[in-house]
Amino acid sequence: MDVEQLRQMLEHEKHALPLPESLLKRELVPNFTLVEAALEWQESADNHSIICFDDPNYPNLLKQIPSPPPILFVKGELGALYPPSIAIVGSRAASRAGLQLAYEFGKELGGLSLAVCSGMAAGIDGSAHQGCIDSGGKTLAVLGTGVDVIYPKRHRKIYESIQTNGAIISEFWPGTQPFSGNFPKRNRIISGLSLGTLVVEACRKSGSLITARLAVEQGREVFAIPGSILANNSQGCHDLIKDGAKLVENVADIIEEVSALCDFHLEELKNSHHIGEENASDLPFASLLASVGYEATAIDVVVEHSGKAIELVLEQMLELELQGWVAVVPGGYVRIKRS
Repeated sequence: MDVEQLRQMLEHEKHALPLPESLLKRELVPNFTLVEAALEWQESADNHSIICFDDPNYPNLLKQIPSPPPILFVKGELGALYPPSIAIVGSRAASRAGLQLAYEFGKELGGLSLAVCSGMAAGIDGSAHQGCIDSGGKTLAVLGTGVDVIYPKRHRKIYESIQTNGAIISEFWPGTQPFSGNFPKRNRIISGLSLGTLVVEACRKSGSLITARLAVEQGREVFAIPGSILANNSQGCHDLIKDGAKLVENVADIIEEVSALCDFHLEELKNSHHIGEENASDLPFASLLASVGYEATAIDVVVEHSGKAIELVLEQMLELELQGWVAVVPGGYVRIKRS
């Protein structure tokens, strides 16, 4: 229903609508002052963008969720919205071990050319962002404030780094200050941008469980890291695992589930942005590279499929790793760049 249809209903069928009298008498007029302020914000810097739903840069995965945001404000690289991403969320009052896990998972995923998406909150979120930044990967921070509002203040350094290593994203207009009701709302964007959501630490009333529930409703994967049965911060993760979330011990556990989805996402991206194919003859060790999948592939499988001697395979796999085509993971190798 567009604005004009709603206006007509308000004028001719007022009593048929279950709306308060104050709204029935209100004129439906856009706030042009707010619109002008947003446009001025967009023009004030090269890395400021406003993306509407029909914009080619609007993330395809986000379009598929119920109630996708009609508009996104982005501060940073628009290209950071393209790679497949994994959400990492968890407790604000995380343990030292939880912070280290979030950092390591963020760093490894970033090193595999997967974007890391989180909410820039204290605790797990901030550690996951920092790990991805330190790997040279792309990270996405979805805020419950305007994109120009740093919250919490202690994350100013992370906020600044993300703009050159990813993107700050919000559906709220610039200048919007922290409000408790906005943070659960933004969680649907964190899970909606991602192929899957990893919960590192969460108590039973954690906001991270809202993100996990939304991921399930959106048809996305949910992962959880187990902990001690005595730790309150692990109870939420254990409940998720009981309900069907995948127990995760390392990044390979995540790659195993999302590798096929990554292929589909990248194929959609290529079609929507008219990305051309690379000439297969330009690929280094093309036959060997074809033996490595986007999930963990054991070295003996690579040797068998390639038909080469193991000494030559190891030498060429090292070269492919140095060129950024593959990465060493528990269990073998994984392909991290499409041909």
